[in-house]
Amino acid sequence: MALAIASTALSSLPFSSRCREIPQKCFTEKITKCLVGRSGVIVNATKGVSSVCEPLPPDRPLWFPGSTPPSWLDGSLPGDYGFDPLGLGSDPELLKWFAQAELIHGRWAMLAVAGILIPEWLESIGLIENFSWYDAGSREYFADPTTLFVVQLALMGWVEGRRWADIINPGCVDIQPDLPNKTKPKPDVGYPGGIWFDPMMWGRGSPEPVMVLRTKEIKNGRLAMLAFVGFCFQAIYTGQGPLENLACHVADPGHCNVFSAFTSQ
Repeated sequence: MALAIASTALSSLPFSSRCREIPQKCFTEKITKCLVGRSGVIVNATKGVSSVCEPLPPDRPLWFPGSTPPSWLDGSLPGDYGFDPLGLGSDPELLKWFAQAELIHGRWAMLAVAGILIPEWLESIGLIENFSWYDAGSREYFADPTTLFVVQLALMGWVEGRRWADIINPGCVDIQPDLPNKTKPKPDVGYPGGIWFDPMMWGRGSPEPVMVLRTKEIKNGRLAMLAFVGFCFQAIYTGQGPLENLACHVADPGHCNVFSAFTSQ
């Protein structure tokens, strides 16, 4: 059954991107100071501030070339292109929450898109039968819907509770084993790392490549959220899956396109 969760909260956390020291509030109302130098980032706290990311330079790409980004969007977190026309992130505490919300929703959306595309492809080559992500909730499974709902509610509640606790007190839910001659990664909200979530240690290297990897993740997450919204409209208007719609469009782009949804069948 495909995972289907999508939302948008396009924001990023406010840190410094120049050689200066700026006090920042963290999730627990404590003061964090981040000193950014030319060779990397030195962080004197572990709450609310990434200790492994290299902030983007002041001349970073913006969503609208030539525009001036808001003061609270200074390129300190991945995917910050200065986009906040409504000023929703002007409150530092809300901005931190929006950044975490976007990150988690983007990850869920990537799982959802994979859970829609892969089974549909497997159906097209004959490995599975009668797949439909849109009405998956109405199908019969190994348990009744009420049982499935209660179990999922309990499991998701436990996971989200631990994630919330980690936001409030980074590192308090650490599950990394104590290994000899191996240092545990510093608490970094949203990026647990360690042998369970980053066994190759890609996300704990030099600050600059880490920023590149995290930017790729957030950009793919944003794309996945938009893709999922598109999948929903496709299912509503055409009753078909995304790959089936794509095949129809490739075969007859003049008639099978976004405009055909608004014409009479």
